[in-house]
Amino acid sequence: MRNIALFLKYNGTAYHGWQVQKNACTVAQTLEEATARVVKHKVHMTGCGRTDAGVHARVYVANFRTSCTIPTDRLPYALNTQLPDDIVVFNAMDVHDDFNAIGSCVRKEYTYQIYNSHIRDPFYTDRVWFYPKHLDEKIMAEAAARFVGTHDFAAVRSVGTDVKSTVRTVYHFDVERQGDLIYLRICANGFLYNMARAMVGTAVYAAEGKISPKEIGRILDEGNRTAAGPTAPPGGLYMTQLWYDDGKIAFHV
Repeated sequence: MRNIALFLKYNGTAYHGWQVQKNACTVAQTLEEATARVVKHKVHMTGCGRTDAGVHARVYVANFRTSCTIPTDRLPYALNTQLPDDIVVFNAMDVHDDFNAIGSCVRKEYTYQIYNSHIRDPFYTDRVWFYPKHLDEKIMAEAAARFVGTHDFAAVRSVGTDVKSTVRTVYHFDVERQGDLIYLRICANGFLYNMARAMVGTAVYAAEGKISPKEIGRILDEGNRTAAGPTAPPGGLYMTQLWYDDGKIAFHV
């Protein structure tokens, strides 16, 4: 039985997140059904993370097991003939038997995009957070820097999936403006439910003057979700980088 890792990208607007659900269309279900038609048997996809409804991925890794003999380099072409236009597999590779798309992932990066202009742009619909009030990216960067390090991030999570610990390590949280677009890049060893979007909302809160960047340390220490900023809309969030290194295989996408 082969263990195959797929590398894909998708526009998440039409999907209720990654995870298979009973009464909603998801990325995992769509990919599993397409793959089953290609390999001629039912498959289960293990994804690298549970992206929320409306969230996108510029890169995403999933693995599945198959007895099919299709050469790995031909799989992307075969799968893309079965997938809708908003999901694309751009690479595939055979991986060792213990490889797991989520368990073997040591770091993830999400990028959030804010369109900071007085007038909305129809071409950014469901792809950015349209924010007409001017935001000072320097204040946002000062706030973002307070999240870097190992902390208890309970103050920036939503109630959802149960986890053993809410402690995570954030390696960088960078803010950059390019014209009317503000990019917020967050890299961590793992993310809690809605953590990235709540961190973005808190940086925006700081730019609005509703909290001081200096207060973020206290907010994290107290674990008070209501003291942090709002959860930013899903359409502006993209999974953008992944790091793997499990001792047997290492790569960065």
